[in-house]
Amino acid sequence: MIAHLIRWSLANRFLVLLATLLVSAWGVWSVSRTPLDALPDLSDVQVIVRTPYPGQAPQIVENQVTYPLTTTMLSVPGAKTVRGYSLFGDSFVYVLFEGRYGPLLGALACPRISQPGSKPAATRSAALARPDATGVGWIYEYALVDRTGRLDISELRALQDWFLKYELKSVPNVAEVATLGGAVRQYQVVLDPNRLRAYGITHREVVDAIRGANSEAGGSVLELARSGIRGASDGGICATSTISARSRCVRVRAACRCDWPTSLTCKWVRNCVGASPSSTARRSHCGIIVMRSGKNALETIAAVKRKIEALKSGLPAGVEIVETYDRSSLIERSVRNLAGKLIEEFIVVALVCLAFLFHLRSALVAVVSLPIGVLMAFIVMRYQGVNANIMSLGGIAIAIGAMVDAAIVMIENAHKHLEHWRADHPDREPTRAEHWALIAEASVQVGPALFFSLLIITLSFIPIFTLQAQEGRLFAPLAFTKTYAMAAAAGLAVTLVPVLMGYFIRGKIRPEDRNPLNRMLVRAYRPMLDRVLRHPRWTIGIAVLLLAVTVIPILRLGGEFMPALDEGDILHMPSALPGLSTAKASQLLQQMDRLLMTVPEVKRVFGKMGRAETATDPAPIEMTETTVQFKPRDQWRAGMTPEKLLEELDERLKLPGIANVWIHRFATASICSQPASRHRSGSKSPGAILRSSTRWRRQSSSL
Repeated sequence: MIAHLIRWSLANRFLVLLATLLVSAWGVWSVSRTPLDALPDLSDVQVIVRTPYPGQAPQIVENQVTYPLTTTMLSVPGAKTVRGYSLFGDSFVYVLFEGRYGPLLGALACPRISQPGSKPAATRSAALARPDATGVGWIYEYALVDRTGRLDISELRALQDWFLKYELKSVPNVAEVATLGGAVRQYQVVLDPNRLRAYGITHREVVDAIRGANSEAGGSVLELARSGIRGASDGGICATSTISARSRCVRVRAACRCDWPTSLTCKWVRNCVGASPSSTARRSHCGIIVMRSGKNALETIAAVKRKIEALKSGLPAGVEIVETYDRSSLIERSVRNLAGKLIEEFIVVALVCLAFLFHLRSALVAVVSLPIGVLMAFIVMRYQGVNANIMSLGGIAIAIGAMVDAAIVMIENAHKHLEHWRADHPDREPTRAEHWALIAEASVQVGPALFFSLLIITLSFIPIFTLQAQEGRLFAPLAFTKTYAMAAAAGLAVTLVPVLMGYFIRGKIRPEDRNPLNRMLVRAYRPMLDRVLRHPRWTIGIAVLLLAVTVIPILRLGGEFMPALDEGDILHMPSALPGLSTAKASQLLQQMDRLLMTVPEVKRVFGKMGRAETATDPAPIEMTETTVQFKPRDQWRAGMTPEKLLEELDERLKLPGIANVWIHRFATASICSQPASRHRSGSKSPGAILRSSTRWRRQSSSL
């Protein structure tokens, strides 16, 4: 069958070349549309249910919210694991699904959340994290900074909540804009016990009066003067509310003091975030852009930046949007570095082919088939949804060496057939028909064997597809792309390569024995080959001995799930003891930021303590996450290396009660994008819950 395919391709050369051109154009389009990222998303297919229960201890949250929700979620179809976490004032329930249930996560989980008895009425509504986004989607972070100092943190929070948040959510592929830090303004009613006693009013009556006065209701239509007037009741502020007491009405402001607090008395957001991107910005507010899963991170970040530039004109004078984290630089460096290595491999293959074949146009046959095979692999990647990252592109890089084997063997066999024909006909060159007949004979002779050899190499990666969980999600892109590239090379070897050989292998072809490199290598390996064949037992014995000796370094070789990824930005994640107050946490955060900025190589730092207002971030107040951005390497001190820089940073940040942890942000977030398996129903004491939460956050970065 393969021989018939080769002959058909040579007989229909125009169709083969036209199909190759169309497939190449399709591949170029697929490359431009393939999502780009640094690493594959290793997070589980999951839904996160966050239920705020303000002011409640972890044990109460566990008993009244986490446990009922966790047991309810056990009945969700396709849920393989349900995990519950109880923190002070917050409950997190993780529902891990089997892969095939990915698109249906929200529809499966939402009805269970609203079931009666799943949570007490005193809690706020449970927030279901978007099933199409994970914590690894934290692709961009920014801070609102007032350089003039005229705006307080509550006003910056208002700009984020009512202006930037809704505008940025309209950017394509943005799943969520999480709010981080700031202060929320509120009305405060300060009760005066003496006045309440004088009027004979109780605390409950004041609460009921304010609640009733601020309620709104719609009315019917009143026909008056041939027109319909629609009535409605608008809620009033607390100062105009009245309290019915002993058959008379008393205004609330007569018995209490009603204030619109300043920034000093504002209510801090739960687990407040204090941060300063630089020494001149003491008060700031942060937002986190969360991208939908599987989308193009580079395009999304570029769209977010364009949107932010357009929104800057609407900000008050002196307010700036400062970039605190941007993954696009990591993606660009990773893809650029790997693309450069692929080009180097193409050049090396071309030079090796030229050196051994000693014929430029013959070497072009092998070189031209390589990028076409890579483009065909991108076509399948595009429609399968595999991102272009260092793992998937690494699979293509691994396959290049084997992709060119079939073309080289077929080219060399064609050279042999032409040499033999010219030896038999020294007085003339082959005609057009004779030339194509020789190419067909040479291709059919080795083509089927080469095709099946490439298929065997392709199938050698089947064990990788049996990997599960995070290791499967990490190495599956590499296995997929290598398989696609090898399959494309096998198909091109029996279709396009014979046609290209017919067009390119012409003119003067130097015999193999006249190539000085070939003669030198033959002289080197032929005596060794003869000696090995004369002593087969000794050869096998030495091979077995060498295999046994390799056991020693294998046993002493260390292991790691994946090597460290030098992102350029470092995440400082120290942990404090549980029970840290908000004021002390903010003080420590600013102190650590100032110490970090004393290092000359540091460009900007931005610290975060506590949880952002998103279900993808369960960090406790004791967990600090400070993004440290460095200056370009050419601006570092002479002799400074990343290792020395980390040692200096660690030495300067030795604070009592703080354990420093330095990690690469995105790599750790990719690996630890979900909590470790702990329990299904989640009954723990408050101390155990806080300790386990802090321990988990110490081991992982933000979701």
